[in-house]
Amino acid sequence: MKQLVLDLGADQAQSLDSFEVGQNAELAHLMHQFASRSSREHFAYLWGETAAGKTHLLHALAATPASRYIGACALEGAFTYSPDVSLYLLDDCGQLSPEAQIEAFALFNQIREHGAYMVSTGPVPPAVLPVREDLRTRMGWGLVYQIHGLSDDEKIAALTHAADARGLTLSASVLPYLLSHFRRDMRSLSTMLDALDQYSLETQRPVTLPLLRDLLQQAKVEGELKP
Repeated sequence: MKQLVLDLGADQAQSLDSFEVGQNAELAHLMHQFASRSSREHFAYLWGETAAGKTHLLHALAATPASRYIGACALEGAFTYSPDVSLYLLDDCGQLSPEAQIEAFALFNQIREHGAYMVSTGPVPPAVLPVREDLRTRMGWGLVYQIHGLSDDEKIAALTHAADARGLTLSASVLPYLLSHFRRDMRSLSTMLDALDQYSLETQRPVTLPLLRDLLQQAKVEGELKP
């Protein structure tokens, strides 16, 4: 069972189609336009709370051709403009170092000059982001969207749909318990659903609350549980 715990932190392939839309239908449509480079706007800035889906969207876009993902701690050269890259994805802008902010400012200007695209993210709107004023201005060039996290009901609905798709029957108490005793982001919840499915098959037991509790206990993830 310990391997299941290790898998909870493993990277999973992320796509635009696997993004749980919730209240973000307009934003999701825009991201598909950026993926196809068909958006009339060339810049977009996404902000929202941790685990709302900002990095998910950037990783999904990074899977499209001629894209480059740039994290806040990117290696040297990541901010260098290249004619072979048409979509730049700058994540977690609030964590950029002073030097990286200078490089990001230059990259914004080059992207605009050459007609490329940029999607950047942060925890707050550009106007109050703790970066250089000239960089804040660049981040507000295009569309600014707040990503709204899923409500508990929307998370339960999404997980129920995922379970139904794989023919997995869940006891009514399983998902509410999981939401109140485990990580609340959809990535972790979806991974735990995979683990439950596997554990149910291994033990030949239905997915009920005792099975979930048993899985959490045996997998030694008490540290992940909410008090």
